[in-house]
Amino acid sequence: MDVNFDEIDSKIICMLQEDGRMPFTKIAKQLDIAESTARSRTQRLIRDGIIKIVAVSDPKMLGFQVYGNIKLIIDSNKMNSIIEDLREINEITYIALLTGDADIDVDFIVPDLNDLAKLIYEDINSIQGIIQSRTSLIMRYEKDTYKWKTVLEG
Repeated sequence: MDVNFDEIDSKIICMLQEDGRMPFTKIAKQLDIAESTARSRTQRLIRDGIIKIVAVSDPKMLGFQVYGNIKLIIDSNKMNSIIEDLREINEITYIALLTGDADIDVDFIVPDLNDLAKLIYEDINSIQGIIQSRTSLIMRYEKDTYKWKTVLEG
């Protein structure tokens, strides 16, 4: 296991996963470290790309009515250009390479079904090298968390 953080960093990460706006004073008190230590360690974790602190919004509360997932089967010789094209589509929020039945997995958020049709037929399926796409809509989230701790916390 090769990680660039120690047990104190791991505890800070877990605390910030619970509350990304947790004050350094509270982190320091709970971990029995100096506030300056909590601050500098958090800043290093952010600077090193180990954590990001962002506001996570609820798409439905923002007016988006349709969100889901698309599995893509592609010509593997065109993978880099396909990924580059997918990255340019604003409605796509997540892109991952897969093993198994599909090659690429993308998540999307759009305002309505008309925008979904545009996303699928005009934006995604027009990309050279995409052989097949399978779209699934998310009906309801049963679990949506960012609290996976660290390998040190298990």
